[in-house]
Amino acid sequence: MQYSSQSVAKPYFIAAIGLFVGQILFGLIMGLQYVIGDFLFPAIPFNVARMVHTNLLIVWLLFGFMGASYFLVPEESEKELHSPILALILFWIFLIAGALTIVGYLLVPYAQLAEMTGNDLFPTMGREFLEQPTITKIGIVIVALGFLYNIGMTILQGRKTVINLVLLTGLVGLAVFFLFAFYNPSNLVLDKYYWWWVVHLWVEGVWELILASILAFVLIKVTGVDREFIEKWLYVIIAMTLITGIIGTGHHYYWIGTPEYWQWWGSIFSAMEPIPFFIMTIFAFSAVNKRRREHPNKAAVLWALGTAVTAFLGAGVWGFLHTLAPINYYTHGTQITAAHGHLAFYGAYVMVVLTIISYAMPLLRGRAAANSNKAQVVEMWSFWLMTVSMIFITLFLTAAGILHVYLLRAAENPLPFMVVQEKIVLFYWMREIAGVVFLIGLIAYLVSFFVGGEEEAPTA
Repeated sequence: MQYSSQSVAKPYFIAAIGLFVGQILFGLIMGLQYVIGDFLFPAIPFNVARMVHTNLLIVWLLFGFMGASYFLVPEESEKELHSPILALILFWIFLIAGALTIVGYLLVPYAQLAEMTGNDLFPTMGREFLEQPTITKIGIVIVALGFLYNIGMTILQGRKTVINLVLLTGLVGLAVFFLFAFYNPSNLVLDKYYWWWVVHLWVEGVWELILASILAFVLIKVTGVDREFIEKWLYVIIAMTLITGIIGTGHHYYWIGTPEYWQWWGSIFSAMEPIPFFIMTIFAFSAVNKRRREHPNKAAVLWALGTAVTAFLGAGVWGFLHTLAPINYYTHGTQITAAHGHLAFYGAYVMVVLTIISYAMPLLRGRAAANSNKAQVVEMWSFWLMTVSMIFITLFLTAAGILHVYLLRAAENPLPFMVVQEKIVLFYWMREIAGVVFLIGLIAYLVSFFVGGEEEAPTA
């Protein structure tokens, strides 16, 4: 670690991992509720568990992105962070607001929570993934503005690199597109049209820029390849991401009352969305093949390569499987969508945050370059447990989705919805078992930071 202000990333990373554990626990609760309908009812109904599971995912990834930015921007800018104190203040605001919101979901009926938080004055609640009370949304905007000011001033006053500028572009886009969470028109078609401007243009647009810049930073550090080589790849990746991602929003517009030209625009451009992820895979492996040194942090290198491959599979291949309009006509709203969502989020965003934590945390804890060899073995076990179990979760959900489509939508004599659910319950049980293995992998990731003494740590 070269700059003392990079230490503000540490609480962000710790909070991210803590919230990640919570997200997985609620995922397991939901998984059991699929097969044991009254599990934990009425204490934690399914709709509440789903809200907590998805909201924790978004919040902990944002903590991860912020921590990554606070760690890499000073190093890239060759300048101390503009205001470490502001970074810590915003951390506590975001953490407390997030915790209170989750507690509100769990302890207060949603309608009552809306009433308590003044939703009738400025209604923004009640939409999937954007369930947060309006006051929480306002808090998120305040945190985002303070964060962007801090990062922007650091970059403005320091060295400008492609990595910094791509990251800043992604972060500005993240903040701008979140503002559509406040737009809640009474027309349902219009509402859904702009709702995707948050949900799609985050995860299939500006977040990909954040992903690419974090991955590029780690690859430069662990391989020692020329910055010029990395930057050329970055330009290609972000161009393809924006070209395919922005117009590719149309693949969500097929069946919501929008004009039929979206079937063509959405199909063509979203079919091209795997391209930037494929390029990212080639980019990561090329960087490692051209490496000028063997970095002692083998676990971080594994996470970086795993991110590229799994993102291509989850966001690219599984996204393409059901993105064309004639196929999506049958598959939308089935477990095929859930299969794509799980592997895409894990491969692209969960893994890149774990990559930067794997690289940065040993440095933030005063190690020379990496955790001890014993700790890295445990961490690499966690990589394989989580990644393989997530692939199995995806396969089980895909199988359930294919049966769902056939029995409910494509068969000559379609079966009732709940009869279909009974017939695919085996896949839900298998998904739950894979989820338990994933949790074991996550615990192993946590344990790896407490294994082995500092004196054992390898040096650069």
